[in-house]
Amino acid sequence: MDQKNKPFYLILFVLALVVNFVGIGNDFFSDDPGLYASLAKSMVYQGDVMQLFSYNVDWLDKPHFPFWAACLSFKLFGINVWAYRLPALLFFLLSLLYTWLFTRKFYTEEVAYIAVLIVMTAQHVLISNVDVRAEPYLMGLVIGSIYHIAKLHDRYTLTHLLLAALLTAFAIMTKGIFVIVAIYGALLGQLVFQRRLKELIKPKWWFLFLTTFIFTIPELYSLYVQFDLHPEKVVFGRQGVSGIKWFLWDSQFGRFLNSGPIRQQKSGDIFFFVHTLLWAFAPWCLFFYYGLFKSVKSIVQKVTLPEYYTIAGGLLLLLLFSASKFQLPFYTNAIFPLFAIITAPHFCRQLSKAANIYRKATQWLAIILLPALAVAIHVFSKPPSPVWFFVDCILIGAMVVLIITKTPNSGQRVFMLNCCAVLFANLYMNSTFFKLLAGYNGQIDAAKFVNEPSSLAAHLYSVNASNNVFQFYSNRPVDYLDLAAFKKFKSDKPTMFFFGQPSIDYLNANHVQFKVVKTFINYPQENILPAFINKETRPRTLDRVYIITK
Repeated sequence: MDQKNKPFYLILFVLALVVNFVGIGNDFFSDDPGLYASLAKSMVYQGDVMQLFSYNVDWLDKPHFPFWAACLSFKLFGINVWAYRLPALLFFLLSLLYTWLFTRKFYTEEVAYIAVLIVMTAQHVLISNVDVRAEPYLMGLVIGSIYHIAKLHDRYTLTHLLLAALLTAFAIMTKGIFVIVAIYGALLGQLVFQRRLKELIKPKWWFLFLTTFIFTIPELYSLYVQFDLHPEKVVFGRQGVSGIKWFLWDSQFGRFLNSGPIRQQKSGDIFFFVHTLLWAFAPWCLFFYYGLFKSVKSIVQKVTLPEYYTIAGGLLLLLLFSASKFQLPFYTNAIFPLFAIITAPHFCRQLSKAANIYRKATQWLAIILLPALAVAIHVFSKPPSPVWFFVDCILIGAMVVLIITKTPNSGQRVFMLNCCAVLFANLYMNSTFFKLLAGYNGQIDAAKFVNEPSSLAAHLYSVNASNNVFQFYSNRPVDYLDLAAFKKFKSDKPTMFFFGQPSIDYLNANHVQFKVVKTFINYPQENILPAFINKETRPRTLDRVYIITK
């Protein structure tokens, strides 16, 4: 590696850390983080980490691990948005560490630097570190498991066996058993392409599988306690639901076939992730496809690769997701470190003339478009304060000048400028625009209202299970009431209800009597519409949310 590049990689690493962490205290602007945070908050309120409740009702969907992590953070730092995001960001840092360790094991130091920076600057990673769900956890757990399996493959040590098993179990307790397709698929691919498949019969691998199962027992036991011990509970509209069966089968294969109680309206598209990755793994996706093509071509031509873990694990899970009938854009985040490792070596290699033009063209496309998009959003959205925009221009602008004037290698210079383009756009989004967006989340204002001393005596209800931001920001438990039951609802105690505009319209259409206590402006979409970005047309994208009484 040219040692002159090293300081620039390190500075970019620090800048990327800043961009990924700058939104840690932002208010929620989508529902899922509100749900996840509410589930962890419920653990704190009830003093029970085995059972999951939303609106004080049994909740069966995702495994426990992210909620355990957030619950621990809440107990240490209090119940707030940054304490919710903190453990996820720590696992994001773990993904960077293991990306470095794995890449350094099989490739050069410069390839390791580039792989880490690709992970840090992938578009959906930057979004997911603000709009936190389970993905930052999975990134660290999947690449970490594969790294320790790779070390275990080289030489048996108890440390690597226990860490591989523990991280794999944590991954299973975060997303379900399908994650082992990437983890064990990576091992299987390595053994198949090395023609050492017989090594699977070695005791160390069976000890690994057994230990992984043992480490997963807390999840199985928690589900058993909450659901299997209580067949009388009504879940998904029926009784006798087994939590363990749901975890091992229904939650995975039900989603895969889109036949379970939780379904997408639109069934899966085999090419969904091919085009989704164009923005989710931007600005690296187009060159990742090149790296993937070259790796597959080398395998077909029987050219030995430095390792096969990344292409086997990454490609197997990508194919599984593509075949699934239930698809969401953030599913592939878990294997972005594998994609980064597949892509990174090709930034350090001499390519053919055509391939070199392609490499530069894919990057210059992002270098031009991403900053231009950020500037356009700033101009049209007219945020209350332009301070962070100017900080962004000065900080990233200074880095661009340094790179242009001090970096001798044109190929690495373009790569660094590409990183700067992503960081410029996302520093603006995380520091300014997402704050603006969250400012139009009426659920937050409604929660602040019911948290005022004058409203503390009222028992709270929501008539929509998707009002989870209100549930989280409220400083006391919120119960669920079916909208159809509101008309006949009676209570001797003071009560307040959170209603969205569609629910209010339902009451009016059915001539149900109610009293509006307070109304709040609200942006009802999770997708960011162009009309919302433009301050002049923003009012027509807004509706209202309400605190009402009977």
